[in-house]
Amino acid sequence: MRRGVRVGVDVGSVRVGIAICDPDGLIATPETTLARDAATNRDIQQTLELVDVRSAVEVIVGLPRSLSGDEGAAAEAARAWATALHRARPSIGVRLVDERLTTVDAHRAMRDAGVSTRRSKSVIDSQAAAMILQVALDTERTTGAPPGIAVGGRKPRHRRST
Repeated sequence: MRRGVRVGVDVGSVRVGIAICDPDGLIATPETTLARDAATNRDIQQTLELVDVRSAVEVIVGLPRSLSGDEGAAAEAARAWATALHRARPSIGVRLVDERLTTVDAHRAMRDAGVSTRRSKSVIDSQAAAMILQVALDTERTTGAPPGIAVGGRKPRHRRST
């Protein structure tokens, strides 16, 4: 398991949930929820400010897929957001990780904790980000490999056999 603080992100059309983990990558916790600002990318700048403050080594962005694995408009938006983040700061690693059912699980967890529906709207996205990040951390710990897909990384070149 690589050491270092990581930032988890749940990108929505209205809000962006943010979570962080400890330097050992053991526990992901909800951090904050930002207003989504596709026009000025202010949410991306705020995320990068958090990366700087926390000295994060990587950002994990949830990639929403359907149960069948298909990607729709929400996945396209998450990919675009992750790419914009990577372009704004190429030195920070950005990875896309499958986030199927995390928002549903976050809603269930908030309800089970007795958090009111009105209050949960302000924290559900950061809770979903924490779940995305925790899955990524657990996956890396189990497999020994970085989770998901690197954004902006070069694809390996296949050699032709002669």
